[in-house]
Amino acid sequence: MTTFPCPYLGSEVELSDERERHIAETHPELLPEHKDQIGDTLLDPDQVRRSTRFGNARLFAKWYDDLLKGEHVVVVVVSEAQPRDRNWIVTAYVTSKIAEGDSEWKRN
Repeated sequence: MTTFPCPYLGSEVELSDERERHIAETHPELLPEHKDQIGDTLLDPDQVRRSTRFGNARLFAKWYDDLLKGEHVVVVVVSEAQPRDRNWIVTAYVTSKIAEGDSEWKRN
C-alpha cells in the first residue's frame, strides 16, 4: 500500500495494491509511469468536485501540459467515517475534460 498526503482532506489517502493494479490494468496511460502525478494531484489539485455517482467520493483534478499532449489527472477518493476515518483511492484516470461532479473547490 502507498499513502499520499492530501492537505485538502487534512489526512493521508491510501492507494491499496489492489486499486493500483486496477488502475494499471484499466488506465495504462497513467500507471505505472505517472504514479507521481497521482500524489501531486492530491497534494496540489486544480479543482475538487463531489462525485455525482458516489455521495462519499470526491474527484481531485489537475492539468498536466506534458501528459499525453495535455490532459487532466483525476483521482477519485472515497471518504469513510466508520468504522474509522479513512480516505482511499478507488480509481484514477487521464481525461481531457472533467465531466462529472459539482464543484466543491477550484484554484483561483
